[in-house]
Amino acid sequence: MWRNRKTWEGPGHPWQKDRIEEERQLLKQYGLKSKREIWKASTIARRIRFYVRYLNAKKAAGVDVSKEEEKLKNRLVKLGLLNKNSDISEALNITVKEILERRLQTIVFRKGLAKTIKQARQLIVHRHIVIGDKVISSPGYLVKVDEEDKIGYNPYSNINKEKLLGQNINKEENKESAVQEVNQPSQ
Repeated sequence: MWRNRKTWEGPGHPWQKDRIEEERQLLKQYGLKSKREIWKASTIARRIRFYVRYLNAKKAAGVDVSKEEEKLKNRLVKLGLLNKNSDISEALNITVKEILERRLQTIVFRKGLAKTIKQARQLIVHRHIVIGDKVISSPGYLVKVDEEDKIGYNPYSNINKEKLLGQNINKEENKESAVQEVNQPSQ
């Protein structure tokens, strides 16, 4: 039987003004729904740092941890949190902002598929965004580096992409159809 564990840990002290202000700025900047999403990203970064420190302690004790280090490094490289040629100890510097930058919501906005970060969230939740052939409806999905190029609009969605972005995507096609209409004699 599987047991679900909590994916986030709240702050240790509930009323720290500096932390609350910082979280409020992150909420606005990344278009998050609640502070729990920040706490999830914080927990991910904290667990990565904990595991790296754990591996360093085992290595200092003389235990061979090269396979475990390689697995962790490959996972972090796939997520885009670490460079391929960097050392595993650089994972100790992973921040909450770096985790939030890898979310699908942020990447959809940065790629220009949505006008605002909140619109990016809405497009994802309404199933208008795909990664390859897979519809992803979770804005908090952490996008892997190789999936970044595959992000686009759902071809089966009935969304008007031109109206969505506030621009005319097919300007040349519209010009050609207008010229054909003018050249055709009316009956």
